[in-house]
Amino acid sequence: MISPTLGVCYYPEHWPEEWWETDAKRMAEVGIRYVRIGEFAWSRLEPSEGDLRLDWMIRAMDVLGRHGHRVIVGTPTATPPRWMVDKHPDMLAVDREGRRKGFGSRRHYDFSHLGFREESARITRILADALSDHPALGGWQTDNEYGCHGTTYSYSPAALEGFRKWLAEKYGTIEALNTAWGNVFWSMEYSRFDQIELPNLLVCDAAPAHELDFRRYSSDQVAAFNRTQYEILKAKRPDLPVIHNFMSRYSEFDHYHLAETLDIASWDSYPIGHLAKSSESDEHKALYMRQGDPDNAAFHHDLYRSVGHGRMWIMEQQPGPVNWADANPDPLPGMARLWAWEAFAHGAEVVSYFRWRQAPFGQEQMHAGLLRPDSEPAPAYGEASQVARELQEIGLDGPAGQGKVAVIFDYESEWAWEIQPQAAGFSHGNHVRGLYAAFRKRGLDVDVLPPTTSDLSGYDIVAIPALLTWNEALRSAVANFEGYLLVGPRSGSKTENFSIPPRLGPDLGANLLDLKVARVDSLPAGIEVAVKGGGAARLWREITVGNAEVVMEDEAGVPVLLSQGKLFYFAASGDKALVQRVADYMIAEADTPTLSLPAGVRCRVRGGYRVYVNYAASAQVLSPADDEAGYVLGSADIPAAGVAIARLATAG
Repeated sequence: MISPTLGVCYYPEHWPEEWWETDAKRMAEVGIRYVRIGEFAWSRLEPSEGDLRLDWMIRAMDVLGRHGHRVIVGTPTATPPRWMVDKHPDMLAVDREGRRKGFGSRRHYDFSHLGFREESARITRILADALSDHPALGGWQTDNEYGCHGTTYSYSPAALEGFRKWLAEKYGTIEALNTAWGNVFWSMEYSRFDQIELPNLLVCDAAPAHELDFRRYSSDQVAAFNRTQYEILKAKRPDLPVIHNFMSRYSEFDHYHLAETLDIASWDSYPIGHLAKSSESDEHKALYMRQGDPDNAAFHHDLYRSVGHGRMWIMEQQPGPVNWADANPDPLPGMARLWAWEAFAHGAEVVSYFRWRQAPFGQEQMHAGLLRPDSEPAPAYGEASQVARELQEIGLDGPAGQGKVAVIFDYESEWAWEIQPQAAGFSHGNHVRGLYAAFRKRGLDVDVLPPTTSDLSGYDIVAIPALLTWNEALRSAVANFEGYLLVGPRSGSKTENFSIPPRLGPDLGANLLDLKVARVDSLPAGIEVAVKGGGAARLWREITVGNAEVVMEDEAGVPVLLSQGKLFYFAASGDKALVQRVADYMIAEADTPTLSLPAGVRCRVRGGYRVYVNYAASAQVLSPADDEAGYVLGSADIPAAGVAIARLATAG
């Protein structure tokens, strides 16, 4: 790991070369250490096939290096040049409606197209050979935002051929596939793998297992694409990290699997745009319009720290208004500083602002940078400088410590409930994020764990909501867990092949939880069933049978929370009030100490400090915790968009 520091995204090919020196000098004055370049530059690196022009990039790295910057070079494969499409016209992806996508923006390639994968390997190899020994090189970024704009799935001839081969390797025999998919239903049995089509353009829904396997296949293609570049880059410079920049609320492929060939997971944090695009209520969006949701960025920090094997960066941090939401509000003054400090509190090594200078041309000319298009400072310029100074004064070394609470997030469960929601709006991710936020509001550090976790020791509470199916590692972890476990709703309700298990959900066994889900009552949007004591069930209610103890029930007498020892089952999808009640009940059962946080204030512990951030649009007053020795930044009176940092007494 490296000590927390700042970075910026820079595009030397966008600016006159005589500007580079001044830009690099000003970046150093701000306190920027890392600079990402090159991820969209293929047409300038190779304007026609074989016409390599890397000299400008080397000169740019020379300039940046002279001013003390470490350069992250992005492989330019997210933007294949026009000549590449002319050479491989079938590399363009095909959408679910059978329409071929065109050239003229970005991400115009099909992960299944092996010809383009080899072209990507070729340009990666060229960059590795030319730049690996450059003294300013600090690491690599593969591609850019895999899957952005819905580009993970393609329904092309290349995808069809690849899917059939993938199925043959997975199942071995067509009889095994027919059994796994339940193809006896509706006479869908196949006699050969080459009879299988992609799950689009059908009269109605494909078999759920067919659709799920196609998503698994598509995810594997993204991982294979990344692996190709990773192996080339690591072979040349094994000491340098290979990174990818993921996104918020994006789950079309399995990030855990892809990150098996990454050293660091980074993600692109645009809190205001993410809130605008979310399913949050209009009231919530209005309350946090200029700040972003108080828990969404934190959730993704913790998710990607898990994806990245404990190492996480922000490769793109929003500095001002973005350009891609329906409306793009100007952030509250101080938010560019707050977002950086929050990321560092959750374990980020680098927070890299996007971008250095706002572009006056192209699709993103309305996207703010640290500089305006006329090179004058934008508001975030000063805020980034302030963060850099504060980091020097305080430091925040060491990893983010293990939290008291963990939640399991699973990409396949996201896919499954998109394929078969049963209640429109039901989502694994919403359940995970809802519980994450409920625990975090009480000042608890919450970790996000993969579904393959085999050891849950050290946690007071672990939540596993809306999990498609159990694997043996997680079953073992659950059986051996000595803390308090919250499972449900819908967890364990399917097998790996998307069928109902013989003993029904949650499929844990009577020795762990004597309970079965006998039937499901899914509710239309806007219809709720009040729960005795507060809160309401919405979207999803399960009617259960068994001997588990009823802890909470709704006004109709249907159990909502049940328990057996330290294992609790949440048998409904709740509104925020109910989810908070359930989280608070678990906290009380586990006797886990909490903090009293004002509305909109959140915190996280790292390296002997507790970092407070105020997402509220007004000042708040903190109640110092018993384990704190005093503030090293800010005070108990935390302004809107403010940051306060307290030293923990145990840290000396």
